[in-house]
Amino acid sequence: MFRPTPRTLAALSLPLALPLAAACTGEGEGGGVNLFTIEDDIALGQDLRDQINNDPENFPVLDEAEYADAYAYLYDMRDVILASGEVRYEEEFDWELYIIHDDETLNAFAAPGGYMWVYTGLIRYLEVEDHLEGVIGHEMAHADRRHSTEQLSKAYGLSVLISLVLGEDPGLLAEVAAGLVNLSFSRSDESEADEYSVRYLCDSIYAADGAAGFFEKLQEEGGGEIPEFLSTHPSSDTRVEEIEALAIDLDCNLDYYADAEYQAFLDMLPPVEEGGGEDTGG
Repeated sequence: MFRPTPRTLAALSLPLALPLAAACTGEGEGGGVNLFTIEDDIALGQDLRDQINNDPENFPVLDEAEYADAYAYLYDMRDVILASGEVRYEEEFDWELYIIHDDETLNAFAAPGGYMWVYTGLIRYLEVEDHLEGVIGHEMAHADRRHSTEQLSKAYGLSVLISLVLGEDPGLLAEVAAGLVNLSFSRSDESEADEYSVRYLCDSIYAADGAAGFFEKLQEEGGGEIPEFLSTHPSSDTRVEEIEALAIDLDCNLDYYADAEYQAFLDMLPPVEEGGGEDTGG
């Protein structure tokens, strides 16, 4: 996950929108209380996006112009999810995608407002396109169901966040920012993200249980540790069962897409550096 630096925390020192106080009793998309407005989600996500994309030492994001074909391929995958009719904030959020060149890291994460990053290590590990699409759906669900700002609301409460909005405690803003970028989701959040990954893909060209394939691969390879971004609480075998059961209950498409062009997508990425992660694609 993203780790804050002093520069990060300074960049995240944004004035949260004043309508926050008026939304203090609002119910979060995941069923909990969310004290942030949609505008707050977007503003916070934009600041985090700018900080990450301007920190190449820690986050070597691939240039969108140089790797235009790879980005276009990934955005096509995103568009399948947006076309599902299940994304609540399809129009409000920007749903930007960024690729981080790190072949040793199995990771992906989403900021509030729909800003997402996927590591090349994860892309290469998930050599079946449906599995990658399932993970993208999982991360989009965290943003769309507003899990990050809901967890912040739970952690800090009304009086603290009002103080933050009014600028009464500048040091508190850095603490909240650090809490955001290191946030761990609850079991219910992870389960809901799994659920919506299925719903997003149910009637698509992709197998709706694609996210389960990731856990199955880990099991087949000896039960390795689940990467941090998917590791909260539920065991991998339980999640496979629940994802597959939901896909069956909803009568979803379960046929793998098996796109022959997926290897071409992997070839669009930078070559694996010596000593980097293994290219398992194709």
